[in-house]
Formats: sequence, C-alpha cells, structure tokens
Amino acid sequence: MVDNVIKANWFPFFEDQEVLKTLEAIACRLEVDESEFQVFPPSANRFKALFELSAENVKVVILGQDPYHGAGQANGLAFSVPDGIRQPPSLRNIFKEISRDFGCKPPAHGDLMPWVRQGVLLLNTVMTVRSGQPGSHKNIGWQLFTDSLIKFLSDTSSGLVFLLWGLPAQAKKSLIDVEKHHVLTTVHPSPLSAYRGFIGCGHFSETNRYLNSRGQKEINWCLT
Repeated sequence: MVDNVIKANWFPFFEDQEVLKTLEAIACRLEVDESEFQVFPPSANRFKALFELSAENVKVVILGQDPYHGAGQANGLAFSVPDGIRQPPSLRNIFKEISRDFGCKPPAHGDLMPWVRQGVLLLNTVMTVRSGQPGSHKNIGWQLFTDSLIKFLSDTSSGLVFLLWGLPAQAKKSLIDVEKHHVLTTVHPSPLSAYRGFIGCGHFSETNRYLNSRGQKEINWCLT
C-alpha cells in the first residue's frame, strides 16, 4: 500500500511493526470492499498527504474526517478537491474564514496543494470511503493508523500547530503533547456548525503568529 517515497518521507514511522500490521489488515478489508463498491480516493492518491510532505517538513496539521464520497472529489488531501471540481460547502466556509481573516478573495478552485508545499499536512483520520456512503470505512482500521501517525508527529517534532475542527478531530487532542505544540480547536466548518464558531475563529492568522514567534516562515493561506 505504501511506496518507498512515503517510507522515506516518514522514516522511521513505517518501521513500526504494529503500524505495518494495521496497514495489512486495512488492505485486506479494502480488497474485499473494492470487489463490490467504488472506493474513494483512487488507490494512487490514498496516501497523497504523506507522499507530498515529509514528516520533517510538517509545520501545521489539519485533521479531516473521511474523504469526500462523491465522484471526482477526493484527492487524498483533507478538505481539498482537484482543480475543476466544485468546492464542497465545508471548503467554501474555510475560504470564507480565510477571506475574513486576511481580506483576500476566495479562490475559484479547491486545490489545497499550495498549502501542502508550505508544510501543511492535510490528513483525513479515515483515509478511504465507499462512493456515496460517508463514514463507511470508519471501522476498518484507519483510525488506528492515523492515531499512530498523529502521536508519532507529536513525539518526534516540536512547535507544530494542530487545527482540530469538530468533535471527532478534537478527540485526537489526547494524542498530542500540548506542552510541545500549539493546538487550536473550534467547531467543524460544515454549514451545520460553521457560524457557531468557525467563522471568526481566527485560526489561520493565529497559526501564522505562532510560526512567526518561533522564527518560522508563515503560511500563505490565500490562494488567489
């Protein structure tokens, strides 16, 4: 499931035997599911978040839940969609908050790769989903894998910013050493909750202030 580039990017995480056993179990479950259902994202993009960004270059972690379940949407990066695909509502609310925070115009596309290139890990805690069935893979082992990954980052790095939006993401706070890292929490950017605290949270400018205080380059969140 994981190629040599990803193993090199995330050494020694993929040397852990428990991690490898978890991935083997997930692969078996996916093989069965893919014989009956369409699964997103496509296998080539399943570990895109880890392929595009090495552990040592992570500065910010944004946790999503599971991938978008519509055709063509999921690209392996939490909240992101490929260029040319309509922005889902949660992503539109993320862009609204960035516009409010920085005064920039929301982009016409939803491709978040420019953030990844600056050190933003866009990690879905469940990394696959059946077409049209949100939450369908939440019990096949992905959360064991991503919990281990979050703890690995917490243990082996310092000064990361974790953005935890919504209760499922906030539940991961127990995996993070809050003495070493900056953790920001609020409601999910979904239309059901965005105006109960996400819009106006200021997380993007606060992230930049923290990075700046540590002598690190700020993230350019504006994609226009």
